[in-house]
Amino acid sequence: MIPLAERMRPLSIENYIGQQHLMGNGAVLRQSIEKDTLPSIIFWGPPGVGKTSLANLIANTLNRPFFSLSAIHAGVKDIREVIEKAKANRFFDAPSPILFIDEIHRFSKSQQDSLLGAVEKGVVTLIGATTENPSFEVISALLSRCQVYVLEVLSVDDLKLMLQNALSQDEFFEK
Repeated sequence: MIPLAERMRPLSIENYIGQQHLMGNGAVLRQSIEKDTLPSIIFWGPPGVGKTSLANLIANTLNRPFFSLSAIHAGVKDIREVIEKAKANRFFDAPSPILFIDEIHRFSKSQQDSLLGAVEKGVVTLIGATTENPSFEVISALLSRCQVYVLEVLSVDDLKLMLQNALSQDEFFEK
């Protein structure tokens, strides 16, 4: 059975709940997605606020290749493999693939350094997710190449709306 969190992930911008300061009509991140001008970014916020869901949503909306690594399990070798795949699959002016790194604050300095060239040259568009302050946990060279977006705790109203949406979906309980 697919975990509940996976089943509740939004598939479109219109279905995304919460983070109105980033994803509401006219908000900075939403505009960037709608114009397909996504920079490398770092999502900073507490667990359960939608960092991973938002990264998946962005990749799906922009129809870009999506590579996902967890800093808990990945190393420099894994990063280099993804970068090589991204380079091999680049055609003409196609937008760069998205490399999502969960728990990016857990990467060592050398692991973070291994991302610099690919981010700087646009080989990949980095989306990092962290629960820790990136100003202290992400190296300054990488941080300077990313925009940091703070995700806020979901409101009770947001959580109620998510639950209502989940309960109203016929296929929700069939999976």
